[in-house]
Amino acid sequence: MEYLLLILGFVFLIKGADLFVEGASSIAKHLKMPPILIGLTIVAFGTSAPEAAVSINAALNGSNEIALGNVIGSNIFNFLLVIGIASLIAPLGVQKQTIIKEFPFVLLATSVLFVITADSIFEGAISNYISRSDGLVLIFLFSIFIYYLVEMALLTKEDYKDSSPSNSILISILKSVVGIIAIIVGSEWAVKSSSDIAMNFGMSESLVGLTIVAIGTSLPELVTSVVAAIKKENDIAMGNVIGSNLFNIFFVLGISSVINPIKVENTINLDLLFLLFVTAITYVFSISKKRISRTEGFVLSGFYFLYLIFIVIRN
Repeated sequence: MEYLLLILGFVFLIKGADLFVEGASSIAKHLKMPPILIGLTIVAFGTSAPEAAVSINAALNGSNEIALGNVIGSNIFNFLLVIGIASLIAPLGVQKQTIIKEFPFVLLATSVLFVITADSIFEGAISNYISRSDGLVLIFLFSIFIYYLVEMALLTKEDYKDSSPSNSILISILKSVVGIIAIIVGSEWAVKSSSDIAMNFGMSESLVGLTIVAIGTSLPELVTSVVAAIKKENDIAMGNVIGSNLFNIFFVLGISSVINPIKVENTINLDLLFLLFVTAITYVFSISKKRISRTEGFVLSGFYFLYLIFIVIRN
């Protein structure tokens, strides 16, 4: 029963995210928002809605290790497998602005997360926690990122070309509302079933978050970026991953830790170091030729499967 509930939860999460993105994109077009703002906010944040729903739900239910594992696992999945598979389909070009501004911001976000989770390393504490004050810092950094997006959208407003929305405003709102409801219901089922599975198999909540929940909630990013790669929309594929990872760290963990401080296992510090490495290596690949080649995509994908083997054996 737990497995059926888990699958149904993921189906609701993915379909809900799809409806939400479609509806929200249509609303944005009705409001004449610039396309760059639509892509970097609605697409990236919409595909991260499952992570947000699952992690916040986990925080409300006291399963915070799932919340943290979900974010770290999802971000690793996004950089290694989402970008890896997308670049295997078609080499991903990377804009100069992404290399200069957005990638360094992701590195900063991941570094900040490592620092605030390593109390035992930097402060000699017995336990590691993401406190409520840490959560407020993350939310503050998220507001800076939103300011950057809005400023960038205003600067590129002259490039905006009007496009007709696919649905009426009422249908668009209805799709967004139904999508949000499906995401909330799916997150409830996913958290409950994954917690039960963890208990039945003696798996830690952090391992379940790093694997089952992270992969399930990252499927919207994978589908979106793969479709974007097929359509040669490199900016959407790369922007989706970068925006989603920033949203996961700043907003999802920020809100989750404000609701309920998150206890951090010592082993999670290793996963965070690996996430830093993954972010850095993807950045290096992007800088080298301003694109990620098929060979580099194969390397990134291979790293992910090696990582999965490592964390399963570690448990």
